[in-house]
Amino acid sequence: MTIALRCARLVDVVAGEVLDDRVVLVDGDRIAAVLPGTAPVPEGVRVFDLGDATLCPGLVDLHTHLVGIAACGDPVHELRQSAAQQAFESIGHARDTLLAGFTTVRDLGTFRAFVDVALRDAIDNGTVPGPRMAVAGAYVTVSTGGGMITGLAPDITLPKEFRFGSVRDVDDVRERVREILHHGADLIKLIGTGAVMAAGTVPGAPELTEAQIRAAVEEAGHYGAHVAVHAHGTEGIKRAVRAGARSVEHGCYLDDEGIELMLRHGTYLSADIWWSDWLADHAADAGFDQEAREKNDHATLAQREAFARAVRAGVRIGFGSDAGGFPHGMQTRQLATMAAHGMTALEVLRAATLSGAECLGWEDRIGSVTPGKYADLIAVAGPPEDLAAFTDVRFVMKGGQVVKDTLTPSE
Repeated sequence: MTIALRCARLVDVVAGEVLDDRVVLVDGDRIAAVLPGTAPVPEGVRVFDLGDATLCPGLVDLHTHLVGIAACGDPVHELRQSAAQQAFESIGHARDTLLAGFTTVRDLGTFRAFVDVALRDAIDNGTVPGPRMAVAGAYVTVSTGGGMITGLAPDITLPKEFRFGSVRDVDDVRERVREILHHGADLIKLIGTGAVMAAGTVPGAPELTEAQIRAAVEEAGHYGAHVAVHAHGTEGIKRAVRAGARSVEHGCYLDDEGIELMLRHGTYLSADIWWSDWLADHAADAGFDQEAREKNDHATLAQREAFARAVRAGVRIGFGSDAGGFPHGMQTRQLATMAAHGMTALEVLRAATLSGAECLGWEDRIGSVTPGKYADLIAVAGPPEDLAAFTDVRFVMKGGQVVKDTLTPSE
């Protein structure tokens, strides 16, 4: 079935401009053509007149966690749920993410291995609604590091699925990477430094050596997979970049030398610079303890300053929210925060669309309103410069299927 979407404005993230009065033709699951508004629409084509709306490519979130309880500061809660409970709960997370305008996500790991693989497959085969997913399967982390459930008594041994990615040396890393990819993951997520929210870990402290990170990059490369590295600390960031990571996650203590390295290597920065605003109001209710809150307060100021310097320097910026740390579906609030720290509105939208697609290696299929790409499209009321409008996405299409529409009159 061919349909037409008529809009007052279309965001062209490739050219970095807004086109007035356009019609986008969709044939099946693909974009067929982008026409001036005055062009005749072929007979028999169903027209969605979006009125005074802005049409954009579907958004891409490079850092989500759709599996596991959202907005919970108690990691032991993971042990109070079965894999089946987590899988069913993740269906709602995926739905909320899609309805918020994110038609693609890179899901960066779960404490319980491979539930994300099952969710991705259920979405792909049409069993449940949700965004396109590239999944990490499990965290690759040191045994007491930021990718483990920490704060437990020393005589407690976690079940294998909660420590699947635990490594000790380079050979361990290579074996874990192969196993994770063989079990269906699309990419590898390394925990390169301590974590803000993991009890007992130090965000600035490196936890994987450069040799370990390089081994993961090399091994993943044999399978055509990329590596994302969680790295708050300065040294951990530099190790990740020198070793060939596709992206640095968080990047709180990124310094000028690290920025220069990222520019040289073409590394993407995926920084969750909005989450702290939610946390400031909800930390106690969500169960985040005083240690986590103090670490977060310190890291937030450094992260936002580092993000602004990276933007000024021209580092490749993607959109990564760390959704799951806060309720799913709220990610678009970060768009305005990115603009407040040095990006123009169009630069922010490019980061959340085409740049995300490029980081994934999916720019041939998503990320822009281009004929031949998937018809993943969203619309908001008003002009694109008003990034606050994206907190109320009014129209969502994924692969040519309308999954949300509050703009056109019901038939």
